[in-house]
Amino acid sequence: MRPYKLLAVLTAAALLPACLMIGQEGPLKDPGSTVARPKKPADANKNPDTDLPKIPSQLKKDPAKQTGDLASFKSDVDIVTLDVAVVDNKGNFIPGIPGGNFRVLEDNVPQQIGNVTMGEAPLTIAMVIEFSNLFQQYWGPGWYQTLQLAWGFAQSLKPEDYVAVVAYDIRPEILTDFTTDKAKVHEGLNRLQIAAFREANLFDAVTDTADRMSGIEGRKAILLISSGIDTFSKITFDQTRKKLQEAGVPIYGIGLLQTLRELIDARGGMGSMQRMDFLQADNEMRTFAKETGGAAFFPRFQGEFPGIFQAVHQALRNQYVLTYSSSNKKHDGAFRKLKVELVNPATNEPLPVKDEKGKPIKYQIVAKAGYKAPREVE
Repeated sequence: MRPYKLLAVLTAAALLPACLMIGQEGPLKDPGSTVARPKKPADANKNPDTDLPKIPSQLKKDPAKQTGDLASFKSDVDIVTLDVAVVDNKGNFIPGIPGGNFRVLEDNVPQQIGNVTMGEAPLTIAMVIEFSNLFQQYWGPGWYQTLQLAWGFAQSLKPEDYVAVVAYDIRPEILTDFTTDKAKVHEGLNRLQIAAFREANLFDAVTDTADRMSGIEGRKAILLISSGIDTFSKITFDQTRKKLQEAGVPIYGIGLLQTLRELIDARGGMGSMQRMDFLQADNEMRTFAKETGGAAFFPRFQGEFPGIFQAVHQALRNQYVLTYSSSNKKHDGAFRKLKVELVNPATNEPLPVKDEKGKPIKYQIVAKAGYKAPREVE
């Protein structure tokens, strides 16, 4: 579907230029001049006190006879830290589970959990950004809002987060592959200058990215910054839904141009067909988010952006941190399988989880499959 052209009115906006400051290293310090060492005298190797008895040294003792002379340290306490996320069938984190309801099985042997706390996990997220001449004309309001959202979310990331930048118009293009180097992320965002094509093939871009991320382990998601309009994709909306459900990557969508659309519509500058196109675009964004376990946001003001970024972080970062001392004291370097369960300690049966209305919730426990035991220190 192709949206009608928006009115020229209200498309100009006062923009503030953004400048990136690049730090420069200072000059290297003077390493100093080389100090010449005096040569040894010719008779330096001669020992003037050859008649004196040598001082006995403990280092020359037979190693087999000095075992009692050296201190040895050995610890039989192996502390294991396990990051666990409990999510519902929509991928939302379930908070407030008491620590006594967790059970850890190490090679099918129950472990005594010492401590359960709340923690934060690093993110693996792909920023899929619409950047075409459809709504991102140079210095236009859509262009400016797109860059505000992209740069704002990039600034909210933590140093340990993995992020990729994908821009799409007629086809998706990876501007920055997954990295923790924020300089590379900024370099990719700096390429969002002038759009090349007028097409905005949303379906192709989001399914291609989700398919690439399907094999990534851990907490992962797609941040979709888009108007929701698809103009010329090779696949249909229903095919896109199916592919996204199979990929299992949550989508967090942020809809563009919400305020501008309402202003133009209020002035009578938007027809019924164009209004229907935008409503359908919003519904598609909501559907992608709902069916993949994510969320959709449609901000009207710039002040809403930080709250949206915080909501995405809270949905993806939260986790439980379980700490226990392994009952297996062997230091053989073997792989030990782990399984985490939620149980009722009184009955030892699976713990039912209910929502605020008392309805049961289907949940999933996300944790690593095991760890490698340490080896004996020789």
